[in-house]
Amino acid sequence: MPLDQPQKTVHNPVIPYTGTIISGLLPGELVVIQGSVPDDSDRFQVDFQCGSSTKPRADVAFHFNPRFKRSGSIICNTLEKEKWGWEEITYQMPFQKGKPFKIVFMVLKDKFQVSVNEKHLLLYNHRINLERIDTLGIYGKVQIQTIQFVSNNSLQGSQPSSLGITKINSENGEMPDGSQLVVPYIARLNSALRPGRTVAIKGEVNKNSNSFAVNLKSSDSKDIALHLNPRMKTNVFVRNSYLSDSWGEEEKDVTNFPFSPGMYFELLIFCDVHQYKVAVNGVHILEYKHRFKQLEKINILEVTGDIQLLDVRSS
Repeated sequence: MPLDQPQKTVHNPVIPYTGTIISGLLPGELVVIQGSVPDDSDRFQVDFQCGSSTKPRADVAFHFNPRFKRSGSIICNTLEKEKWGWEEITYQMPFQKGKPFKIVFMVLKDKFQVSVNEKHLLLYNHRINLERIDTLGIYGKVQIQTIQFVSNNSLQGSQPSSLGITKINSENGEMPDGSQLVVPYIARLNSALRPGRTVAIKGEVNKNSNSFAVNLKSSDSKDIALHLNPRMKTNVFVRNSYLSDSWGEEEKDVTNFPFSPGMYFELLIFCDVHQYKVAVNGVHILEYKHRFKQLEKINILEVTGDIQLLDVRSS
């Protein structure tokens, strides 16, 4: 995920911390918080606030609250007119006492997407208009090293572009509103694959998604040079090639399965001399050695399955 320079960085803030978010939050921005959890911590919270008033208490658009008692949980909620809404509880606990952490809050048009230590954690739909958020608050037993506000213009919100891509069949063109590309999607790379080329796919996993697939193919045969097939029901990321009318041996190992129902993603496929390198939302996920060696014949991109396709590029 190509990131611009941080808009602003706060170093070693004193907790409790309340700070103005310069120019507010816009879709496509990241708030990156790095710190550590003290050994005696029972809880801490990060609040995206509408102002900094304490009496009456300012509305909190997004309250992110890890709690460490018992097995641990993360409470997410919204405060309006000094009344809490319904709690959304996540029992997956990526924070550990005495250990450092990196939280990335990705701001999207309709939700926050949160990852911790480069692993997707949760989604939180906006209940308060994003434009009202102007203050970040951090409270509780936590140590913070840096808070970064990062602009990422490549994120959701831009119009679809097919730079380096030509759609093949007209029925798989853009949706009438211009905001999505229809799946299944088949397109021709404007120039064949070679070392140094990148294919970038942006989309959103359907909420009840089973799986989706991305294929790099040759137009003059049935061969599939690279088959990427994330399966959300089983959290398995299958890679394979279809050569000479048969599938090869599947590769499945990944440290962290990078997809989750409802999440926005940027999938980057980088073609290297001996292998493909695949990253999701800026995090390197896997490598896949070339089985189809005639890279100059790979000129077709195919996307199928349970996703909304937002943008496809090749460079």
